[in-house]
Amino acid sequence: MKPFEPLDVFNTGGQGWRVVVDELIVKTRVGLYEHEHEGPQPVCIDASLRYRGKPHESHNGLIDYEAWCNRVSAFLEEKPHTRLLETLAVEIATLSFDEWPALDALTLTLHKPKIREGTRRLGLELDWRRADYNAWRAETAALRAS
Repeated sequence: MKPFEPLDVFNTGGQGWRVVVDELIVKTRVGLYEHEHEGPQPVCIDASLRYRGKPHESHNGLIDYEAWCNRVSAFLEEKPHTRLLETLAVEIATLSFDEWPALDALTLTLHKPKIREGTRRLGLELDWRRADYNAWRAETAALRAS
């Protein structure tokens, strides 16, 4: 997870709010190796979900961390096997941008704990802004159309 960076939400130069999810652990089917196809395995997710706006008790325009965790967990537990952790990160990012219009940017770090002897966990990080998501969505639509 990236170090804490204070955000000045009332200054026009600020980046807004950041919801931080630290080590959401979900069992899902992911991996290239044959033994990884035998069943679900734990994946640890660290997320930084950035948005602008003023917090209000109505939840309008907010990123509800409980709803996000529940939605991502349900998605990962139900989905078919994915070969690459990178694909899984893109799927979580896509789900997040699709379902939370207030989301401006996200950083996802996905880890497989104890996947290799001598390591605590191995993983990757995806850092997307909404513009990255829109570009990915347009490219995907163009590929499907051709």
